[in-house]
Amino acid sequence: MMLAHGLRVTVSDPQPDVESRVRRALPLIAPALRALGLPVEDLDARLSFEPDLARAVADADVVQENGPERLDFKRQLFAAVEEAAPAGALLLSSTSGLRATDICQDMRRPGRLLVGHPFNPPHLVPLVEVVPGQLTDESVVTEAVAFYRALGKRPQVIHKEVPGFVANRLQSALFREAVHLVAEGVVTEAELDDVVTSSIGLRWAVAGPFRTFHLGGGPGGLTDFLEHFGRNMEAGWAGLGHPRFDEATVRLLSRQAERDFGGRPYQELEAERDRGQIAVLRALGRTPADHGSAH
Repeated sequence: MMLAHGLRVTVSDPQPDVESRVRRALPLIAPALRALGLPVEDLDARLSFEPDLARAVADADVVQENGPERLDFKRQLFAAVEEAAPAGALLLSSTSGLRATDICQDMRRPGRLLVGHPFNPPHLVPLVEVVPGQLTDESVVTEAVAFYRALGKRPQVIHKEVPGFVANRLQSALFREAVHLVAEGVVTEAELDDVVTSSIGLRWAVAGPFRTFHLGGGPGGLTDFLEHFGRNMEAGWAGLGHPRFDEATVRLLSRQAERDFGGRPYQELEAERDRGQIAVLRALGRTPADHGSAH
């Protein structure tokens, strides 16, 4: 995404095969970027690789970390990045659940760091959760939001550091009940996916849960909806499942996934998903080109 917006990108990773893997992946995502209205010619012309972290960040305007989800690793990494990167560089962690307040503990200027958590697949899904820590400077939050918007993303500032932030917590809550329903034999995995994509998934792509239920209340809005349906909904929460990923459940889920989805190559399923998501983004006017950020 950054390359498609004309930015120079330096990748720093200790794995010896990282360059070959990244260069092989670029042509695979180029069709999706092109479909979003982004230029994809010569993407790798602005791409370089530098295994030495200090040299990699020495001239960086933005550092986006995508390392392992280990607090000790990220603390050491950002302490090193802070020493080597320019004083005005934006320092961002892609962590999906760790707090910036904890990651920045070994930094001399902890106010420089915040979380910028993209949602997979990051080249298609617009959301970036911007999660400042307790010590993050407000100016850094403003700068991060502006940076992501310039990439055609939809940054959302999260006001409290909670585990998993917002999107993953919602996804986890829904998946927990999905696992319960499949494990109890109520539906199969394929049937449940069809239920979601044919109902709440379709509806929430246009209006999230609160606006949906506000509309469900008619002219009286969410207040009327909660007065009429809130108690029954609350009573139903007690009956939601609490499945565990024990051996039997994992075996059941794996067997159904192989039966329902395993007959098609991974690349085919991925391409089908990308086409569908691009169609939704176009219909909603939420592609990078729609926001004037294609160049």
